[in-house]
Amino acid sequence: MSTRKMPRKKNFSSMKMLGAQLQAARKAAGYTQRELAELLLVDEETIASIEQGRRPLLPDLAALLDEILDTKGMLSAGVAKLPEIDQFPMYAEQYMVHEREAVTLSWYDNAVLPGLLQTEAYARAVLSERVPAFDEDDLAVRVAGRIGRQDILHRKYPPTTSFIVWEPALHLRIGGDGIRHEQLRHLRECAERPGLSLQFLPTRTPANAGLDGPFILLETADHQHLAYTEGQRGSQWVADLDEVSAMARKYAMLRSQAMTPGDSTGLLDRLLGDQ
Repeated sequence: MSTRKMPRKKNFSSMKMLGAQLQAARKAAGYTQRELAELLLVDEETIASIEQGRRPLLPDLAALLDEILDTKGMLSAGVAKLPEIDQFPMYAEQYMVHEREAVTLSWYDNAVLPGLLQTEAYARAVLSERVPAFDEDDLAVRVAGRIGRQDILHRKYPPTTSFIVWEPALHLRIGGDGIRHEQLRHLRECAERPGLSLQFLPTRTPANAGLDGPFILLETADHQHLAYTEGQRGSQWVADLDEVSAMARKYAMLRSQAMTPGDSTGLLDRLLGDQ
């Protein structure tokens, strides 16, 4: 899958219209929301949200629905023709849908701290560095979206998560010393969460398997293994099994090169003591 400029998040009123078409097709085929969700291996809430226009219908799911509901490509065509607004790239939208339902998530970052671990003030400071700059309304939407994604860590059954961060990201004073101190304290609290592992890759290490840049691995509720990367020129959604396997091996190597979780919390304690 190549990296390229992707379609943007879809217009809400058009999403509601497409959702109504899905609902009509589902009922005509004689399925309840739960029955259809079971066939698609997704949550019933996913179907309900799409039908109500609260969640976008993504191309891969539209294709499956066209096949199951015998809608002869209508839903796929509807997705392709939805008007666009400039918010999130479609690959990012697909990633966030899978992130909400992931059972395991492994995240390596080397420039800033992972979005799922950012405080609101830190997220705003990071997003404010964007060139060209976001306007205030767009910035507020993006900050809210990033913080809202952290709800997965507070689910009744949260995913098992592993984070590896290159140590220099801890020393950046993005937003100022106050925001950095708050962010470090938040990381220290996150490190105590059950099922969450936080490790730092030290600057002194002579080996670094993450020189190609940040990436995320996740396992979906139906045990698909996927990967996602972002860079200067766009995002890349990786489903090819060989490529995902290579990135999983890279992540395993990074875990062996990083500090232990205990040593990593010790580093945070030292940095907080230096404030």
